[in-house]
Amino acid sequence: MMRPSRQEYAHTKVPEITSWFWVTKIVMTATGEAISDAMNQQLGPAIAVPIMVVLMGVTLRWQLRQDRYRTLPYWSVVAAISIFGTSAADGFHVGLGWSYKVTTVMFAVILAFVFVRWRRREGTLDIHSIFNRRRERFYWLTVLATFALGTALGDFTATILQLDYLPSFLLFGGVILVPLVLRFGFSINAVFCFWFAYTITRPFGASWADYSDMPIDQAGLNLGQIPTAIYLGVISISLVGYMHAKRIGCRQPAGAADLSPLLVPEAD
Repeated sequence: MMRPSRQEYAHTKVPEITSWFWVTKIVMTATGEAISDAMNQQLGPAIAVPIMVVLMGVTLRWQLRQDRYRTLPYWSVVAAISIFGTSAADGFHVGLGWSYKVTTVMFAVILAFVFVRWRRREGTLDIHSIFNRRRERFYWLTVLATFALGTALGDFTATILQLDYLPSFLLFGGVILVPLVLRFGFSINAVFCFWFAYTITRPFGASWADYSDMPIDQAGLNLGQIPTAIYLGVISISLVGYMHAKRIGCRQPAGAADLSPLLVPEAD
């Protein structure tokens, strides 16, 4: 399948995949983990989860109404999905008593199913091709699945494998470099490398948030849920605000010179 035309490329609903994208995504996942935990602890799931669903619905509607990538609506959806994705994954463990091993496998199967459906319906998983609502819905469904899988996987390594949160953070910090090596060292398919890295950002960021929050006797920094949510939230808002002001990640208009983003998926 051919890469979209330059005009279509300019109207893609996702940002240029640069180092700013990856840094913001990692920090945003950590922020979502911290905010979700704080909301559930302070408000209780019966109140917190409906608020998360409404927030996700409002931000997603805002994003879907855009004609191209814009910083604030896009990253608002990422933040909302990050918050809800944590509760979606934890709900099966806390509410239904399923083990993290089971939920990790379950979300991996769900993610694979979404990938297959997306590929069969649209012919490509290339994010450059997301310039209509149908493809964008597949994209956000995939993002939600990666958040849920990443949350379950991070909790699995920290608790079931008893690595604790700092070793888990370091582990996923190493794993997230694997797709970079595969792409630029072995020329492995860029779409695969992108989604591999994208999924691992979740347990990487979530382990960072949990390490900050957990008490010292659980190998954490003991900052507490609310302070952790605040300091990570400030970093996230600062990154998004800076990208918005500098138009970082915004596509160039048709006819402009191509950029060279990091780990940009290519069409198959």
